[in-house]
Amino acid sequence: MQAVYQKMGDALLSTGRPIVFSVCQYGLADVWKWAPEVGANLWRTGGDISDSWESMSRIGFGQNPLAPYARPGHWNDPDMLEIGNGHMTDTEYRTHMSLWSMLAAPLIAGNDVRTMSASIRDILLNREVIAIDQDKSGRQGTRVWQSGQQEVWTRPLANGDTAVAVFNRAGENAKVTFQWKDAGIANPPSHIRDLWSHTEQKPGGPAWLAEVPGHGVVLLRVD
Repeated sequence: MQAVYQKMGDALLSTGRPIVFSVCQYGLADVWKWAPEVGANLWRTGGDISDSWESMSRIGFGQNPLAPYARPGHWNDPDMLEIGNGHMTDTEYRTHMSLWSMLAAPLIAGNDVRTMSASIRDILLNREVIAIDQDKSGRQGTRVWQSGQQEVWTRPLANGDTAVAVFNRAGENAKVTFQWKDAGIANPPSHIRDLWSHTEQKPGGPAWLAEVPGHGVVLLRVD
């Protein structure tokens, strides 16, 4: 399989033009291990996504082991965004956008942008969340804490900040408390920015309490 994709990579390189090479073979043959060698910029890591919580969460939260293979110019691709296609709630779509951004995944809109609602537009065009996805360090976020169906992911950012996503995979609202040190942050942050409410949060002590809706997320940028 690698040799076949090498032919395409060589052909694109020979044009002398900047062309994004996306390998779509559904994560077969550990593609993330050899795709950069054939010139790929992104590669699908699994099967097709569908517009459902089950599909999105299974694919998205299953990307954790692939973090070492993401870097600038070479990306794990868990498939396009389903945001706005109508079969998930806005809360679930915010989780979708947050998780893909923590994964440094390509953000490819899969909805009809001509007819999207204002709330869907606000999700897709949240500049603070997009900035997490597009951070130039290119490091993929990872799961650092889990208790039942609640989990915390962190992603180190180029300027020294850290993105922190508190996910609630349960259907009911949950209060999630975790220690900053368990999230890999040695000292309690002095600045905490909520990227969905666009508000500054009051720094606390060594622990953080997040109230997270069912199937929802609290996405923070801290330093």
